Amino acid sequence: MAHAQGDGGVPQGDGGVRSVRFSRYGGPEVLDVVTTDVPVPGAGEVVVGVVAAGLNPVETSIREGRLQTKWPARFPAGQGSDFAGLIARVPRPDTGHDRPKHGHDWQVGDAVLGHTVRGAQATFVRVPVTDIIRKPERLSWEVAGSLYTAAVTAWNAVQEANPQPGRTVLVHAAAGGVGGIAAQLAKLRGARVIGTASPESFDHLRQLGVIPVQYGPGLAEAVARIAPDGVDAELDHLGDDAIANAPSADESDMVVLAKIANMVADRQIVVPVAAIYPFDEVEDAYRELEAGHAHGKIVLSLDPVDYPHQKVHGIDVRESEATRDRPDREPAPPAHEVLPPVFGHPHHHPGPAAATDRDRDADRDGDRDLAG
Repeated sequence: MAHAQGDGGVPQGDGGVRSVRFSRYGGPEVLDVVTTDVPVPGAGEVVVGVVAAGLNPVETSIREGRLQTKWPARFPAGQGSDFAGLIARVPRPDTGHDRPKHGHDWQVGDAVLGHTVRGAQATFVRVPVTDIIRKPERLSWEVAGSLYTAAVTAWNAVQEANPQPGRTVLVHAAAGGVGGIAAQLAKLRGARVIGTASPESFDHLRQLGVIPVQYGPGLAEAVARIAPDGVDAELDHLGDDAIANAPSADESDMVVLAKIANMVADRQIVVPVAAIYPFDEVEDAYRELEAGHAHGKIVLSLDPVDYPHQKVHGIDVRESEATRDRPDREPAPPAHEVLPPVFGHPHHHPGPAAATDRDRDADRDGDRDLAG
């Protein structure tokens, strides 16, 4: 790996920073990985050694130049917003380290998640302390590193729709990152939720309590059969500029991110991960994202760790000092978390439900052997 591990498993960056860059607009083929010096944090900043960084469709739109009126690229441009990792550097005392708004000073080794402006796909990122939050212990690195954009966009859209008990909400792309979180938030507020998806995702949506309908021809008729009186709100996140034009919430983005992160950690919301790619295969990762068939988040793992039963695409997984105290067993998951269709994807590692089921079966077999 590009990271050197220091005390407590904190990445040190002895080999410099490896960052995804592009120097012209285009497809995934324009992406390069370059090496630069590890940044030095200034006042109110920290440097984070990235463990995981999620991919989002809006990044494709930016890289292809479709959003250059709103977000023009400054070449060579970085890529990515969402990340999770370990704090590797804090400011020296003479830089006037500001006390964060989150109520505590950050220390080297703290596990965090957050966002940065088009530069998260790097082994190290320098970010303001106002753009990170502490990672809940039970939140996986892969989900934490892919949460910010989808969580904040979904929360803001649901706030504007104001779903309530007795109301019906139609969520487009309900099996995707933004749509999936939005559908679950609307359900938690008591609304009946109809979600558009491909038939391959219907079982997953039903497990979330969402009524699935197939997008495309006949959608209006299918929705009318379910909701003859119409829907009270419609959330559509399919447009290239959906995130660029997302409504603003009354709460700050980081407050929203903390709420969603804790809800995912507490299993109130499920965020499936479809594929995990190594850093050097970022081009292939975006090709899968742009194909539009992934049922869940696609994540770059920059410092992969050894979770039980984890299987990833092209990465030599090892144990990290930072996760040695992670329990070998996950608690029994809610019923809706058991084996969504994405778990059949060849690049996907089985989730907690699959791992727990296999462990439980193995324990029963072992008990029978001991019993003779």
